[in-house]
Amino acid sequence: MQLFGTNGVRGVVNLDLTPSLVLELSQSIGTFFKSGKLLVGRDGRLSGHMLSEAVIAGLTSVGCEVCDIGMAPTPCIQYLTQHWRMNGGVAITASHNPPEYNGVKVFARDGVEVSRSDETLIEQIHQRKEWSVADWKHVGRVYSRSDGIDRYVRDVARHFDRETICKGNLTVLVDPGNGVGALTTPYVLRDLGCGVRTINSNVDGTFPSRPSEPTPDNLKHLTETVKDLNIDFAVALDGDGDRAIFFDEKGQVYWGDKTFALIEKFFLMDNPGEKIVTPVSSSQIIEEVARTHGGSVIWTRVGSVDVSRKMIETGAKFGGEENGGIFYAPHIPVRDGTIAAAFIANILTKTKEKLSGLIEQLPSYQNAKEKVFCPNEKKEKVLEEIRRKADGTRIETIDGVKIWYDDNSWILIRPSGTEPAFRLFAEAKTKHRTDRLISDYRQITEDLVNQ
Repeated sequence: MQLFGTNGVRGVVNLDLTPSLVLELSQSIGTFFKSGKLLVGRDGRLSGHMLSEAVIAGLTSVGCEVCDIGMAPTPCIQYLTQHWRMNGGVAITASHNPPEYNGVKVFARDGVEVSRSDETLIEQIHQRKEWSVADWKHVGRVYSRSDGIDRYVRDVARHFDRETICKGNLTVLVDPGNGVGALTTPYVLRDLGCGVRTINSNVDGTFPSRPSEPTPDNLKHLTETVKDLNIDFAVALDGDGDRAIFFDEKGQVYWGDKTFALIEKFFLMDNPGEKIVTPVSSSQIIEEVARTHGGSVIWTRVGSVDVSRKMIETGAKFGGEENGGIFYAPHIPVRDGTIAAAFIANILTKTKEKLSGLIEQLPSYQNAKEKVFCPNEKKEKVLEEIRRKADGTRIETIDGVKIWYDDNSWILIRPSGTEPAFRLFAEAKTKHRTDRLISDYRQITEDLVNQ
């Protein structure tokens, strides 16, 4: 049975993801790391403490030494894994999934998720039950540290020009959505000299204020708040604080492609000739901006681990995803909502322009997304049939099937790594064209699934 999906192991607590499964998975993780020193942290979900105890029990049973930092955003856990020179790390989080879900992410010593091949090795240890169980004298010890978040906040802020940002007198609204981003993002922005207001900033694992995933539909409540507060921009985070979606001063919300392209533009102005790493689901805006400003794009499969590992492999300093992920290697090459917010503050103060105006200067495309149910066992056959039926001028198969057309529109159909579904992404110059692509391929996919 495959355990790892696009981003770690996830499932509904006490149904798919039980304490006994997590215990044995953690024994497998500890065996993989040869009983080294591991960092453990979690997000604010109700099941987090229970599963954290199971992770720690599993790791220590095979002789690992565990540093437990408690609740923290995923990018903070990743940074501390690297900064404190641990052998690896484990985060108990389901990121943007609903509150009944939880999950386990595994990080290598560099703080980045372990490679796909290493995930396979951990799964093999788990399937064969080949755990290196320690005798009673060599069970691993556990200790706690409470200084990790402060260290992370200080080190993120050091990448930005505090003096310049202070002069901008920005006012920012932060909506962590009751997630653990509340523990870092407002504090970094305050350290940089921004006036910060918060909403939904009490950590609550039931996510009572809004769904954890920061999509435009889930964030409609912020539009009027932004207008009423007369702020410069707003940032909304997901449950574990690694993704960020932005509002401009008028209350307009943007998909992650737009703000990714904006940050990319100013990154390339400061770092001409650099490489930008992004999944095939991202907008062609990214390629246009790179071409205009002397950069180049490296396309990857969908998944933050794929972006991070490709950045390390190629020496790229910057990457991003259409879902609001920003990766900055001079800090650590993982997606980080707090870094993203700091970049936007830095750009606004350096340019002395409004966010709405800066976004309007970017190339413009219309995007649409859809999800089609498909049992996991049918995905491979359905995808092969979609590839056979594709009628575009160019077909790419880096991840799923991406079909390009003469009018520079495209649609990507790829199997989800976290649920029994296909994800459809379409882009074109007009909304009519994206809607048509989504409609046509939703019908094709549904018909194939039902055959």
